[in-house]
Amino acid sequence: MPGEGFTIKRRIRKLLRSPATKSKKNRPENLSSKVTLEKVLGVTATGNSGLACDPRSGLVAYPAGCVVVLLNPRKSRQHHIINSSRKTITALSFSPDGRYLVTGESGHLPAVRLWDVAERRQVAQLQKHKYGISCVAFSPNSKYIVSVGNQHDMMVNVWAWKKDLIVAANKVSSKVTGVSFSEDSSYFVTVGNRHVKFWYLDHCKANKASAPVPLLGRSGLLGELRNNFFCDVSCGRGSRSDSTFCITSSGLLCELNGKRTLDKWVDLRTGAAQSLSLSEDMIFCGCADGTVRVFSPADLRFICTLPRPHPLGADVSAVTDAR
Repeated sequence: MPGEGFTIKRRIRKLLRSPATKSKKNRPENLSSKVTLEKVLGVTATGNSGLACDPRSGLVAYPAGCVVVLLNPRKSRQHHIINSSRKTITALSFSPDGRYLVTGESGHLPAVRLWDVAERRQVAQLQKHKYGISCVAFSPNSKYIVSVGNQHDMMVNVWAWKKDLIVAANKVSSKVTGVSFSEDSSYFVTVGNRHVKFWYLDHCKANKASAPVPLLGRSGLLGELRNNFFCDVSCGRGSRSDSTFCITSSGLLCELNGKRTLDKWVDLRTGAAQSLSLSEDMIFCGCADGTVRVFSPADLRFICTLPRPHPLGADVSAVTDAR
């Protein structure tokens, strides 16, 4: 018996010393071909810029750490874009045709990255911010991408992404929480703490030099509402393309006219408001407690309040009483 145990130990030593075992130990395994991300639970969006919807396909994009989740709500199916830098995604936006997705990230020297949605691969990147990115947006003509740094960065960059050039840049003096382009792509608007500013791109189009020009900005004339925190903005569409609509955290829906002057506002009658989205016919205001109020962009007339979402865990298909 003692001799048999010694023989087994010797065989194990020989096996461990064999060339086949050594080469297998030293050969790195390609885990990417074996492990794939199947589903993401949770979301790390911290503001309005952390959620985007492609109006053509209905695809919803949101961040979960360094992953962008592409959710098809009709099929309840996920696809994923993984940020190779492993930095947390803080902002994202679809291109008007839904083909591309632009993302901003946090951390030191963050990048603005452009992704092909169908192939889920990176096609371009811009690294002109130092500390973090709070907002990104495509222009309606898809020529430009604007990125706004967070309160530690404070830079606004306009990127002609097809030419890989920064055509204009400037600094902001306030924390920015929202950005929106005009329908004709001639200007965009940023909002934040006591901040509504119009940035004009006309002189950028005439600039043929490789160096960026100073971005021309003009503040909105807010009158008695100048001390509010403006948390989201959307430029008008169609017949209201000259107007700019923004929402305050205290629950005011405001309209600025083509001269950047506060024209009218209405109380949303809610404890707080966070988000704003509009079409040619309706303005949707996201308020506290899951409340969404709808107004007319023509005169800020109240239209309706949408039904609140069902409680978490409720089985809608099991409901039999329509009352």
